[in-house]
Amino acid sequence: MSKIRITKQFSFETGHALYGYDGKCKNVHGHSYKLSVTVIGTPISDKDNVKYGMVIDFGDLKKIVKNEIVDVFDHATVFNKNTPHIELAKELADRDHSVLLVDYQPTSEMMVIDFAEKIKKQLPSHISLFSLRLQETDSSFAEWFASDN
Repeated sequence: MSKIRITKQFSFETGHALYGYDGKCKNVHGHSYKLSVTVIGTPISDKDNVKYGMVIDFGDLKKIVKNEIVDVFDHATVFNKNTPHIELAKELADRDHSVLLVDYQPTSEMMVIDFAEKIKKQLPSHISLFSLRLQETDSSFAEWFASDN
């Protein structure tokens, strides 16, 4: 049977700061991110299976991405844990703000790599992550493709 790609889109709001950057993004700011998750697989051919004809139930894909990405990053501020922003992060956390400390510079490029690893670990064995597209602004996005990695 044919391999089919399906895509589900997600939105979330996240703040970040790029330590050491030589432009405005060194300041804490936020984005309305749009994440497109594309998986590939063969539609279920067992007519007795309630998921017959599906590669994966969109609801099942939604649960994975919400649990691993959206619910974690939405309305959080992301800082590289190895930068002086750690003091600001601690202050925000002490004031009950959602703060994420990551071991990378929180650019769209690095976030999409992180997201790919998290999503791949949760997919059923018969489904593969094909690509991710993380849109930071109307005109800027980072893409991850399994074929490149």
